[in-house]
Amino acid sequence: MTSTSPSDNDRGCLRIVLAVPLVLLTLVAVSCCWTALTIRPSGSGDDDAHAGIVLACVLAIGGAGAVVGVWLLPSVRRVMGWWWVGPTVVSGVVSVIRYVGAG
Repeated sequence: MTSTSPSDNDRGCLRIVLAVPLVLLTLVAVSCCWTALTIRPSGSGDDDAHAGIVLACVLAIGGAGAVVGVWLLPSVRRVMGWWWVGPTVVSGVVSVIRYVGAG
């Protein structure tokens, strides 16, 4: 007979609780990355567009860093797989590339 321990039952609830901030921060990072990629300056003197790109990139990189920081906690890593941070890390890398290209 197989019995489940109480800690196994709690992991489902813990996963849901931990998923909320990770999903919200991922949405912030991905949407800011998308914004940085879709802003097109009208010329080399369009400082407002360049400032918008830089701001969107900084917010995306910050969101990605926050997700990775939360995921690096041992209690989070035990219940959340590495694929939870994959989209955020990709958006962070894309934002870094866009930031370097916009600067």
